[in-house]
Amino acid sequence: MKSHKNLTLLTFIITLPFAASLLQAQIAPAPITTGAPSSASSATSTSGSTAEKALAKAKEAVAAAKEKLGVRKDKESDQKISGASSTVIALKDPVAVVDGAKISKADLEKAFKEAVASSNMNPATLTADQKIQGYHQILDALIMEKLVDKKSSGVEVSDADVSAEIDKIKKQFPTPDAFNAELKKSGQTTDLFTANLKKSMRQTKWMKEQIQGKDTVTDADAQKFYNENIKQFENPEMVKASHILLLVPQGASDSVVKAKEAAAKAAIERANKGEDFSKLAAELSEEPGAKQRAGDLGFFSKSQMVPEFATAAFDQKVGSVSATPVKTKFGFHIIKVTEKKPAGTASFAEVKPNIIAYLQNQKRRAAFKAEMEQLRQAAKIENFLPAPAIITPATMKPSSLPGKAPASSPAVTTKAPATPTPSVTNATPSPVKS
Repeated sequence: MKSHKNLTLLTFIITLPFAASLLQAQIAPAPITTGAPSSASSATSTSGSTAEKALAKAKEAVAAAKEKLGVRKDKESDQKISGASSTVIALKDPVAVVDGAKISKADLEKAFKEAVASSNMNPATLTADQKIQGYHQILDALIMEKLVDKKSSGVEVSDADVSAEIDKIKKQFPTPDAFNAELKKSGQTTDLFTANLKKSMRQTKWMKEQIQGKDTVTDADAQKFYNENIKQFENPEMVKASHILLLVPQGASDSVVKAKEAAAKAAIERANKGEDFSKLAAELSEEPGAKQRAGDLGFFSKSQMVPEFATAAFDQKVGSVSATPVKTKFGFHIIKVTEKKPAGTASFAEVKPNIIAYLQNQKRRAAFKAEMEQLRQAAKIENFLPAPAIITPATMKPSSLPGKAPASSPAVTTKAPATPTPSVTNATPSPVKS
């Protein structure tokens, strides 16, 4: 799913300079996991690239926007929003002035429009109050971007570093053409994309300098956290496996199903004859991202997988390959079990590195918040937006937005909580939990 995810990332970098999102992505606390993160879950690791972290933060920002705007994705909920319409709100121009630098009405409306579009929201379902709430949220980010941009204007970022970051982003698309097509689709130029990315990198570098040394965590700090949260480190029985997935579209004909099953059986034969399973997965698996992960799913519990897949994986012996193809709603799987872990509590030694990383990120987040508050206090900020309405149950019902993976994707989607808490289960990318 990397190509799909990075369409969102690319859109964010092109349409906003919302460098604030990139800044926060660098210091946002990551969930604690037991053991080393698998390659499949590297996008949430603390050592991920700027692109990966920006993507994670962008997704969180989209989710937060949906919650604050009270927008439903389903038709039934849309109809329940009182007074929903494509209300036009008269805004002053500029909408804000930050230390003499204006934020134009056009810039705010463009950013708002792009945020709504990238979130798959229908603007026609937004009431005036909801739009005002959204405008304030977007404007707040634009104000922060102005403040940080001013402070970071003297920071040097080399063209070589920018080129290297662009190369990382491009590699997360299926092909260079896919990257260029998305850039063209946005109506932007390569030069503008590069300029926005360079600005974001400059701002990120400046912020890192401001919070440097404010994230020290001692072994004693980590031990204290472990002792106080011991239940968070209890693990269910887990299996580590790789798989090859031959996708069967919904409503596929009998001939297609039989062909896919035959291909799965042929893959099992090749694996049993001694061919390297990871190479087979990279060659044969139709799961998005299979080539990059070579079919590796990392560790997972029974509850993280669809029942048919979980039952087969947990019943297999370590080192074994499925005797027959495992049929799920996604298609036919060939599973190779590589390791098993009994249920139990992870030791402090096992989770210490992740606890330290988690606590460091908490401290960075606090330092970032304090730094931004200082910038705001020292700046002259004039906000000309209409005051947001007070949200009550009568004016906005809580939205219900359960996370869903695309129907064509077998990837497991995990939603980060609003307040990061330690988690001891490694998220696995496939297949989808029912």
